[in-house]
Amino acid sequence: MDVESRMELVRRVSCEIITEEDLRELFETNDRPVAYDGFEPSGLAHLPVGVYRPIVLENLMKAGIRFKLLLADSFAWINNKMGGDLEKIRIAGHYFVEVWKAAGVDLERVEIVWHKDIFDDPDYWKKVLIIAKNTTVRRTFRALTVAGRMESESNPTAFLFYPIMQCADIFQLGVDICQLGIDQRKVNVLAREVAHVLGAKKPVAIHHPLLLGLGGPSGGKGFDEDARFDKMISSKMSKSLPESAIFVHDSENEIRNKIRRAFCPPGDVNNPVMDIAEKIIFPKFGEMDVEKKGDRISFGSVEELRESYRKGEIHPLDLKEAVSGYLEKIIRPIREHFEKNKRARELYEMVRSFEITR
Repeated sequence: MDVESRMELVRRVSCEIITEEDLRELFETNDRPVAYDGFEPSGLAHLPVGVYRPIVLENLMKAGIRFKLLLADSFAWINNKMGGDLEKIRIAGHYFVEVWKAAGVDLERVEIVWHKDIFDDPDYWKKVLIIAKNTTVRRTFRALTVAGRMESESNPTAFLFYPIMQCADIFQLGVDICQLGIDQRKVNVLAREVAHVLGAKKPVAIHHPLLLGLGGPSGGKGFDEDARFDKMISSKMSKSLPESAIFVHDSENEIRNKIRRAFCPPGDVNNPVMDIAEKIIFPKFGEMDVEKKGDRISFGSVEELRESYRKGEIHPLDLKEAVSGYLEKIIRPIREHFEKNKRARELYEMVRSFEITR
């Protein structure tokens, strides 16, 4: 595959590349660059982690990018997920691996890395301290948004370690690319700025957009200086708002009922139902059919669907019914994996029983 085709695969699933010139140079000099994506193991998997992320990974692997999936158990502990209980956090990590397996992630082509293995390496902490020496307290406070936290003097001091440690991970893992959601951009930018003090090459940062919560877009809350990204982060689908999120264990009726209640005004294409069509259904199926008064209308691109919806040719309920049907096709194999596989079912039951804390 030529370089421009690889670039286009990356553009398809990203809203920001820092920088395109650096990525092109990387592709020209490295046929198999390595990227990482990180996850805090906690709670049950929802669409962003269990369905959307595998689609992003699949596209980037088509571009020849190899992946390290980092199960960030240490970060979930710092962030007080699962009550800060490391044993529960690691059980959630094993559960996540089962989710990705069921979602079709080829685990033969990715490397699963547990942060606990990094955490115990003295060389890692040397990197943490070097980065901390070259980062102001103010900059660290601003980067707390990568942990889903707002800047506050009442935060525990441990939170300040979070962005510096995440920055050090990039160099400890030895990756060429940081591939994360747009809500993680501040740490990736920091990594590019401090790379020289570690004698390392600047990593390329590829940021994918976030799925909208079913409640629809909200105003910015100060997560990012860029108003567009701030609004996206503030409006993302979150497990902490279960009625505004779809989980990979939701039944067909639960999926349909949640989608029916979703924000979806007539003619307004900036809604979570259209967002799911754009980020999940078209990448997965390449097309989408919508039933209208008994007739089936086929759309070959999300642009065609948007235009039809904007003109009022598609009713919100017709769009919702179509999206619900496609989501059920995607989620059913994941749900059934946890019903039929004994180990997966045990992990699911344990994680479901844990109290979710923030």
